[in-house]
Amino acid sequence: MARLPRIPEMTVRRLSTYYRVLRTLEATGDAEPLSSDRMSDLTGFTAAQVRRDLAYFGNFGKRGVGYDIGELQESLKNILGINHPWRIALVGVGNLGTALLSYRNFTAQGFVIAGAFDADPTKHGRAYGSLIIRPMEDLPVAVRDENISMAIVAVPGNEAQTVVDVMVAAGIKGILNFAPVKVRVPAGVHLSRVDLSIEIEYLSYLLTNG
Repeated sequence: MARLPRIPEMTVRRLSTYYRVLRTLEATGDAEPLSSDRMSDLTGFTAAQVRRDLAYFGNFGKRGVGYDIGELQESLKNILGINHPWRIALVGVGNLGTALLSYRNFTAQGFVIAGAFDADPTKHGRAYGSLIIRPMEDLPVAVRDENISMAIVAVPGNEAQTVVDVMVAAGIKGILNFAPVKVRVPAGVHLSRVDLSIEIEYLSYLLTNG
C-alpha cells in the first residue's frame, strides 16, 4: 500500500470506530449496503464526517446505494494495519499490567502480548497464562528474536522514561504509555499516551459543571 499523506489523528481514531461497527454488523448477519446516514446513527458522527474521513483513503461505496460492509471492513483493516498480527511487549506486571494481560480483545483484534517484563525480581519466573514474567534485561533479545515491534508501558511514573529508553534502544517503534508522565522518544518512534486520571477528571468536570 502506498504511503498516505499525513492524516488528522482524529480521523484515524474514527476509522477504528467505523471498523468496529462493520465487524458488529457482519457478525449479526447484516449484509445490506451501509449508508453514511446509518453509519452516522451507529457512531454519533455526522454523515458528512463519515464521508470526509473515508475520502482521505479513496473512493468507497456507491452514491445512492452505500458501502458494502465486507469490502469496507477489509479496506479499513488494511488501512489500520490490522491485517496481520502485531507482537507486543508489556513492561510492568502490577495491577494494571495484570489487567492488560487478561484483556482478551487484544488477541481477537490481532494484538498478541508476546512478552511480559518487570523490574521486580520476586516476579521473575512467574507464569501468567502462557507467558513467563522476565527481567527487563531480557527485553532486547526478546524484541530481536520474537519479532516484537510494539510495547506497553505500565510502570510507575518515576520509572517510565528509563523503561522507554530501553524499549527504543531495543528497536521498539510503537509505544503505548499508561504511566502518568510525559516521556520523550526520538524521531521515528511513535508514542501514544493513555492517562486514566485525566479521563476521570474530565468526567468530574462534566458532573460539576454540567
